[in-house]
Order: sequence, then C-alpha cells, then structure tokens
Amino acid sequence: MPTNLSDLKPAEGSNRARKRVGRGTGSGHGKTSGKGSKGQKARSGPGVPRWFEGGQLPIQKRMPYKRGFTNIWRAQWEIVNLDRLAELDLDEITPQSLFEAGVTRGLQFPVKILGSGEISKAVNISAHAFSESAKTQIEGAGGSVTVIERTDRWTVARPRSRRLPLNREMKAARVGKAGGPSRSEFEA
Repeated sequence: MPTNLSDLKPAEGSNRARKRVGRGTGSGHGKTSGKGSKGQKARSGPGVPRWFEGGQLPIQKRMPYKRGFTNIWRAQWEIVNLDRLAELDLDEITPQSLFEAGVTRGLQFPVKILGSGEISKAVNISAHAFSESAKTQIEGAGGSVTVIERTDRWTVARPRSRRLPLNREMKAARVGKAGGPSRSEFEA
C-alpha cells in the first residue's frame, strides 16, 4: 500500500505535549500549577538566582579568593612574537619602529618579545623585555638583543594612600607624639 503524507508522524516519544498549567484540577496541573505552595519561587517573576544564599553574605564576598579580582593597575605590556618580527623585514627593530609599522598600540606601553615562530635573518632588536626562547633564537640567527630601561607609568606601584606628603613628613617627625614637636612647632 503506498505511503501518504498523512501517514508521516514523529518517532514514539520524540515529541511531547506541552504542559498546560492552570487549566483546572482535571488537567493534573491545576491549583498551584506545579509550583508547590506559596513562597518567592511560587510567584510570577524571575525568582532567585542560583547563587542566592537567602540573604546571608554570599561566598564570593566572604571569601574573595573564590571570585578573584582584576588588578586595574597591572602593567599593559605589548606582546610581539618572532614570526611577526620576521614579517616586518627590518634590520633594526625598536619600539618606535614597531609602533610606526602598526604592531603596537603606542610608545607608552612596554614591549616584550616572545619566542613563538622563527626568525632566520640577523636582526638587532631593542625592547623592554625578552623571553629566554626569543633571546636564544635571535642570537642564534646572528642578531643582537638590547634591553631598554622602562620609563612607563607602571614601573612604580601606585600608592595606596591618598595622604599628602606633608602628612608623611609629620608622621616621620612624630608630631603630636610623646617627645615629638607640636603641629605649630612643626609648621613654623
């Protein structure tokens, strides 16, 4: 007997009827519509997130190491690999030449050369830092490595205190302490 389009149907158990809640007791999902009885999770709206602990101080605040943190004062390094330097085809590579070639974002960022890729040409490279593998590959190809002193704003850690230098001097002079000068004597 030939098959018709009306004979086609999904495999047994692959499709299930939608749960029609709140349609009377005869539906099997009447009264509380499968939400149990009362409480925040029975109401309409988003409910509570999975990490909610009933209002007690959550674990990521009790133990910050569980969450981690982003160091907003970390040094913004410019990372350049050897294969990128090989593409430039220059004899002398400096942070200035890298910036002009569009490899780095700016001259205010320190440059570090990493050893990913290969370099076959003898190149003189000046940068703020080199990985060991990059240094051996550059010197192995007959090039030279020069480490430049960093002058960027990340060389010194930012002070945590917002106190004025005057306050530090007063503390060092033991102003107001036993045996130390008074504030008026210190400022005179």
